[in-house]
Amino acid sequence: MWKKSEVSDQTATGQVGIKKKSKVPGVMITQFIDEIPEGKSHPDFIRKPIALTIQEGKLAIFKAIVVGDPIPNVTWARNNGDISDPQKYQTKFDPNSGEHTIEMPNISPDQADTYKCFAINEFGKAMVTVMLNVIEGMQKQRDVSIPNTAIHDPNHFKVCPKTEARKDGEIDPKFWEILLSADKKDYECICAEYGVTDFRWMLKKLNEMKREREQEQAEFVKSISNLKHIDVNPNGSASFELDLNLLDASSGIFIYKDGDMIPYSQDLEMEMKHNLNQVGKKYIFTIRDLVPDDAGLYQLDVEDVNVFSTEFKPKLKSTLPIPMVDFLVKLKDVKAMEREDAIFEFGKNNRLEEGDKYDITVSEDKLIHRLLVKDCMQVDKGIYAAVAGIKSSNAWLIVEVQLFTRSPAMITLERPPSILVPLKFHSPPRCFQLYMTCAVRGFPTPHVSWYLNNVCINSNNSYYITNAYGVCSMYIIRVGPEHSGEYKVVAVNSFGKAECSTKLKVRGM
Repeated sequence: MWKKSEVSDQTATGQVGIKKKSKVPGVMITQFIDEIPEGKSHPDFIRKPIALTIQEGKLAIFKAIVVGDPIPNVTWARNNGDISDPQKYQTKFDPNSGEHTIEMPNISPDQADTYKCFAINEFGKAMVTVMLNVIEGMQKQRDVSIPNTAIHDPNHFKVCPKTEARKDGEIDPKFWEILLSADKKDYECICAEYGVTDFRWMLKKLNEMKREREQEQAEFVKSISNLKHIDVNPNGSASFELDLNLLDASSGIFIYKDGDMIPYSQDLEMEMKHNLNQVGKKYIFTIRDLVPDDAGLYQLDVEDVNVFSTEFKPKLKSTLPIPMVDFLVKLKDVKAMEREDAIFEFGKNNRLEEGDKYDITVSEDKLIHRLLVKDCMQVDKGIYAAVAGIKSSNAWLIVEVQLFTRSPAMITLERPPSILVPLKFHSPPRCFQLYMTCAVRGFPTPHVSWYLNNVCINSNNSYYITNAYGVCSMYIIRVGPEHSGEYKVVAVNSFGKAECSTKLKVRGM
């Protein structure tokens, strides 16, 4: 686990401020007091504005979403100039979406600048900066002929077939993030994909951005080399890697997908979805159990600075390459009486999705998968199939009717609580998000309580607790030392009680 020490400085009012780490890269937080009262918090950004490169005369909009208790006051500013002209700058707040925006209609070149967004309450302030670049003139994008001398000029490349640019004239910020980490030989295809044909302007802008990025990286990184973009491995996982020489080995390393931080494990044996493995100076990030939703822009940051971006885009949008798999044990027909549960058991080496009526459990060695069909009725009978890659296995569920005469007094749905899926051990890094879940059943619907070290946390604002259709979930937005300990779920109804427990250990503590 990498940690960053908190640094104190003087605020504008003369009071001591404590520099805090935001989960969103690029956000600077200053806490005004040493300890914030329970239930309160300093401001932070959960969505920061993104840089814009936009044509003159178009509409430019920066958007941000902030959190904090009390609710922060949000203001905007720019480095070289003011934003007091209501004809040029319009600030708004949408209470439904929680978005704070600043709109600049009919943008002009003199509005190109670095803009700042401030969120302030009595416990601290958060600030983020964002660039606005304006392309002068309204001329249409066109193909640019490259002279023959460009063949010998490494700063030039051949022209790709043009694709349609975004209708609003704005270039997708992802375009620049991908270019900053791309090889020169890939520039042409990236430009073609995003509809950029003014290559000389692009190269000039890219070189400026690279110089700025290198200056930012120099605060934490000695060198970056051997960049390998994300690709699918023979075992069905996907990974990217790079060599990273850090100035301080304790610097925090964060991974983002499409701007959202994703938790990862450093232990290959933990079998988390995402893993970051370090071998000397080489860092290898791996994604397991690929699904189409894994496609997106992945970024590796050191502290608040991006050092590598790579886009995972399968050849077909609807599918990802799937490793060859087969079933070790085929499904077998199952018989169940009405109102009983039925279990299908099978062996395979890929994952199934869970349905609304079913519970799925997996053995520790990942070889045995069980499908539980709950409270079988006649409508549940039929053929059930398990699919893994291009392989499948199916079997019948036969629901038999009770042979004795039933009376209303004999039919009962009441049952005491039971734990279908217990809590699992978690060991997340500090400041990461955490989901903890279990599944319970019972009738009447059990009342579920969560405990940390035998203290009920149902009403604790540090936790977000839900219970939907028997799936009990607890979410912590940023794990800290106060969250370590033994967690217990207790389910109670008029017929009994069931409970399960586990431990949470915050790594790096």
